[in-house]
Amino acid sequence: MAWVPAEFAVEELMPRLLPVEPCDLTESFDPSVPPRTPQEYLRRVQIEAARCPDVVVAQIDPKKLKRKQSVNVSLSGCQPAPEGYSPTLQWQQQQVAQFSSVRQSVIRHRSHWKSQQLDSNVTMPKSEDEEGWKKFCLGERLCAEGAVGPATSEGPGIDYVQIGFPPLLSIVSRMNQATVTSVLEYLSNWFGERDFTPELGRWLYALLACLEKPLLPEAHSLIRQLARRCSEVRLLVDSKDDERVPALNLLICLVSRDPEEIEKEEQAAAEKAVTKEDFQGEWTAPAPDFTAVHPEVTNWSQLVPY
Repeated sequence: MAWVPAEFAVEELMPRLLPVEPCDLTESFDPSVPPRTPQEYLRRVQIEAARCPDVVVAQIDPKKLKRKQSVNVSLSGCQPAPEGYSPTLQWQQQQVAQFSSVRQSVIRHRSHWKSQQLDSNVTMPKSEDEEGWKKFCLGERLCAEGAVGPATSEGPGIDYVQIGFPPLLSIVSRMNQATVTSVLEYLSNWFGERDFTPELGRWLYALLACLEKPLLPEAHSLIRQLARRCSEVRLLVDSKDDERVPALNLLICLVSRDPEEIEKEEQAAAEKAVTKEDFQGEWTAPAPDFTAVHPEVTNWSQLVPY
């Protein structure tokens, strides 16, 4: 007769990969002993499958996972800092908190600055114009000569076409996420073949602050590529007192910090009340030194000296 276990009386929800028709098995069939025929083997497999639970829940101890977490996220290919070049943990935490505050400020005031009229000499390139964006951000002088010295101007005014436009809120607020990612890629490519400059640092910091969550996959790749390049340049710096060291450490820190920690800092920054008057002016004074830290200021031109 056809022997069918009680477990198979219920209709199966999933189709069988290998359908097996009911077969005649003797009364002496015992599924606990090794099968003697192919039919007995297949029936035994069905019985064992029917006894498996439909849902299996893994028992995970959160305490064990928490103990294994570190402050920094490992970046593949990122060169370790030479002795004396690595920043302190307190310094890193301060920079993350300040960066989170900047990100929240950008989010809150994006609509306001986007509505502001640009100066007549500001012409933003199209998103796909790589050379145009390099000249716009870094200046025609730096792009043409590859010089890294301080910019000089023979005329009474500032020629931003030659020295590059700073990342004003009225400019970056007009950039959508695709443009932000593209410009970040353009500048990262430029940085991959040249030395670090204050103009480049200011724009990289501003673009990182303008990235919205969740990050696109290409953005993840770009910022890790940026951190690797910063670590390579840091190895070439002769002195730990070089002004490029804290700037490079800053960019590496912002990319490699624990995402959960940055998330907490941004939530804390979002809870702070910021008045509209704090953001009325932008770059009305000369830009501060790139490596300077200004934790007490709220004006964009001072809060983002990078």
